[in-house]
Amino acid sequence: MVDLGSNSVRLVVFEGRGRNPVTIFNEKAVLGLGRGLVSTGKLNEEAVEQAVTVMVRYHTVARAMGADPVEVLATAAVRDAANGSAFVAALRARLPDLGIRVLTGQEEGLLSADGVLLGFPGADGVLGDIGGGSLELVELAQGRAGRAISLPLGAIRLSERSGGDIQRGRALATEELGRATWLDEGSGRDLYLVGGAWRALARMHIAQTAYPLSIVHHYVLSREEARDLSGVVMAATRRTLERMPGAPTKRLQDLPWAAMVMRRLLRATGARRVVFSANGLREGWYARHIEAAERRRDPLIAAARDLAERFGRDPRLPPALAQWTAGLFEREGVAEASLRAAACWVSDTGSHDHPDYRAEHAYFRVLRQAGAGLDHHERAFLALAVALRYDAAPDAAFLQAARVLLDVAVVRRAETLGAALRLAYTLSGGTPELLAGTALERSGGRLVLRLVEGSGVFAGESVMRRVEALAAVLGLEAVVEVAG
Repeated sequence: MVDLGSNSVRLVVFEGRGRNPVTIFNEKAVLGLGRGLVSTGKLNEEAVEQAVTVMVRYHTVARAMGADPVEVLATAAVRDAANGSAFVAALRARLPDLGIRVLTGQEEGLLSADGVLLGFPGADGVLGDIGGGSLELVELAQGRAGRAISLPLGAIRLSERSGGDIQRGRALATEELGRATWLDEGSGRDLYLVGGAWRALARMHIAQTAYPLSIVHHYVLSREEARDLSGVVMAATRRTLERMPGAPTKRLQDLPWAAMVMRRLLRATGARRVVFSANGLREGWYARHIEAAERRRDPLIAAARDLAERFGRDPRLPPALAQWTAGLFEREGVAEASLRAAACWVSDTGSHDHPDYRAEHAYFRVLRQAGAGLDHHERAFLALAVALRYDAAPDAAFLQAARVLLDVAVVRRAETLGAALRLAYTLSGGTPELLAGTALERSGGRLVLRLVEGSGVFAGESVMRRVEALAAVLGLEAVVEVAG
């Protein structure tokens, strides 16, 4: 699909129709179609010519890749410009088989909400999607989209409306946000931010704080951190912004306006924190093209299964591992059980890597996977557990990112699960048939491994070493029992 926006035009090609969107082609052209719209009422004429050329290329690329369907979604600049209809007509004349849809503000907001909910199924609070021409706001209530409004507060439009005066822009933003009378119902909830300018702010914060994971999706700032970041960016000169780590050259002029709108939104909503989403309009379009049953799947388990199907050996083993490890964790909650099941799914994803680098490769593959529904702590837990399953040294330098992201109790849980999975693969060779001849349980102060005699599994030196290592993590005595 093509996102035809006020600032940029982007082609995205998704692979398949799975629960988690996987982008296999992504190209952007920053044209500034909406620059000058406030003063002229029209699309930028120079950008219009460039846009036609870019659209011909995008159409050619999409067809060559076999993308189906291919659709263009035009947003604020095209729908508001006096020559928007003429521009669309020219595109249709040049590319008659290309579907082009000019979205209303309401449609744009609800599509963005669908995209966010694909990555945050239980999202609760307010969604803000900022572009060059408009700001879409959508109420999110426990995973459902509610009221929506589109406001002329895109970074380009706000800059032009205020004559480049940030103080006047603040007054305009406050006035426009007052039209969304329901925003204060976001008090104490989350503010989900979508849009390139806001993602740029997140990347700057990641770079400046040496955060251990360079992934914007699911990056979280407290209310105070977001206010501080916006204040610094709003007050900075262009030269200062250029020197800031992570600052994007092509978006520098938009950053102060995006920062100011974020700060006004924090004030209007009373949100407790800001959550950045890489999912938005494009992923919302994708969500509407997958089966409803697929869309309802748990994104964590779906992402883990995708990795297992691509890199693992036997898809029958992970469910057996989940059952086999269940007795190790007392008072396990639903979310913890789901995360353990996901770890079982990714536990064999290093099977085809070089043995000397298996732990490290599997760790980074899991940590940096494309799964849209994984927050940073879930990524860290799964990556640490799979690295330890492959016998990574506990103090290995590459594990540092995961250890920084997790608290002590969660690290211990990952260490326990990693040791248990290591034992399971030593016993079974990665086959559910051999694993079925074993059982593991906690009994009082003992960790008991039960083996069925004649099942092909026995307590050799390597098995005993793994059992004792797991028992040590749990603070239990290791016991092996063989039954006839």
